Amino acid sequence: TGSAAVASVAARAARTAAGPSARETLSWSQLSESGAIVARDVGAHSGRLAVSRVLLTGASGFVGTRVMRALVTAGHEVHAVSSREQQPTDGVRWVMGDLLEPAAAKNLVEGLRPERLLHLAWIAKPGVYWTSPENICWVEATLRLLREFANHGGERAVIAGSCAEYDWWSGNGLCVETSTPLRPATLYGISKDATRALSEAFAAAVGIELSWGRIFYLYGPGEPKTRLVPFVAQALLEGKTAAVGDGVQVRDFLHVDDVAEALVALLDSHVEGPVNIGSGRGVKVREVIELIARSAGRPDLVCFGARPPQVG
Repeated sequence: TGSAAVASVAARAARTAAGPSARETLSWSQLSESGAIVARDVGAHSGRLAVSRVLLTGASGFVGTRVMRALVTAGHEVHAVSSREQQPTDGVRWVMGDLLEPAAAKNLVEGLRPERLLHLAWIAKPGVYWTSPENICWVEATLRLLREFANHGGERAVIAGSCAEYDWWSGNGLCVETSTPLRPATLYGISKDATRALSEAFAAAVGIELSWGRIFYLYGPGEPKTRLVPFVAQALLEGKTAAVGDGVQVRDFLHVDDVAEALVALLDSHVEGPVNIGSGRGVKVREVIELIARSAGRPDLVCFGARPPQVG
């Protein structure tokens, strides 16, 4: 099908550009070498007890669907939150709830009493989330959820942060959790960073573990068609001009499956504080586009500089 062809071309090209997988990044290696990630012989049919009861938010999203599968594979008892009705999923209990509703967090946590929380839910509409006032609503919703999680016996939480929290213009190149300045330039980045600071302080005050996974640039099957990789691949496969920016920005791209595995590994560890989730290798956006064009066999259809610079 057309969508399968786009996914194949995009994945092949972007994987080549992105380089190492999540397993080879500095942060991933630090987790493994510290012994924080413990190998568990727990399979979907092993008959062993679940590792823990996990509440997963954003479970129906681009990242969440992969995280959900990875949690099930790891043997966790998974309770997945969605604001819309979902089809039955093996090994998962779907829970209806809109976290932007003030009472939702308490209603969700009070009955389940999860031991661990993996919070991914946030506004994510392409072209909108960078500047949307709804970011503030998600700051409030996240803090409500974390508070209820702690009040009902929760032990460890992992919350999805973003590379947008960093100062991208410092000139240092590699973003390091302990040294790169935090100077977000968008409402999205500011909201994420504020949530991190408040969440860390709250977790320390009430005695729960909290890790903040800063996710870098993602790609993979199922991502919104307006995002860079599927947008370029779709246009070229249809024989249309791919109008793009100059592509000079340097970004860290990582396949969504690797991101999901990294988040679950982080949840299964005792590592606290910010952890970068990326490939550890920056590439120019132009290189990614050129690789997609070569894979599609239509480099002639790429028009660099035809669009103004995009936020993020």
